[in-house]
Amino acid sequence: MDAMRPQVVAHRGASHENAEHTLRAYIAALDEGAEGLEADVRLTADGHLVCVHDRDLRRTASNRGIISTMELAELDQLDFASWKNPWAELDDEAPALDEDLDKVLTLRKLLETAADYDRRVEIAIETKHPTRYGGLVERRVVDMLRDFGWGGLGSPARVMSFSWSALQRVERMAPGLPVVILVERAHHWPMLRRVIGDDWIVGPGIKELQEHPKFARRLARSGHDLHVWTVNTPAELETCLELGARAVISDRPAYMLELLGV
Repeated sequence: MDAMRPQVVAHRGASHENAEHTLRAYIAALDEGAEGLEADVRLTADGHLVCVHDRDLRRTASNRGIISTMELAELDQLDFASWKNPWAELDDEAPALDEDLDKVLTLRKLLETAADYDRRVEIAIETKHPTRYGGLVERRVVDMLRDFGWGGLGSPARVMSFSWSALQRVERMAPGLPVVILVERAHHWPMLRRVIGDDWIVGPGIKELQEHPKFARRLARSGHDLHVWTVNTPAELETCLELGARAVISDRPAYMLELLGV
């Protein structure tokens, strides 16, 4: 990768065209050249880490269930893809649903997919909070990364969260593993900058950067690497380039790579 341009990270996979957090979306992102994959993780009732953003399944599986109260076997019975293209049966070009590609995706399967790919693929894992399991989520993530030999310096994985205390837990358990403090609002930064580690990566949202230029300039001068979400347009990418962002997290990784001339 060119050190002068940001890394392109697929947000929940190539999720503009594919159902988010499905293996189909991640394989599409890799085939398009994405250099990193981003995933939100939650714990099931029986202790499995699954790649799901929302605490419940209404949006992505048309189900009233809550991830933390369901077991993996129950989630395995659900369709996590049809919501993306509800008219697929009328579209001759729509891909047929595939049980292996379109069901719930475990973090372990995603890590295996990245590890088996024919080039280095980085993984940005966001732990969701608040959760009924508290710090157990980070413990399970770190344990799983260690299973892959990815628990410290040189790891292709990094852990992200809006929760400062969650990242402190990760830092204690796995010194050297990169962490990213996500910043939802510009006015949170003055407090966060006093408590985060010198080597922590900062992950601001693109909308806040564009709506609060002074905040953007402060971040650019902070000495922290910036990983910006969710970057989908030429103007948003240009903002990231002006600020020297080291990674852009996008629903459209192929488009970002095209704009960057890759």
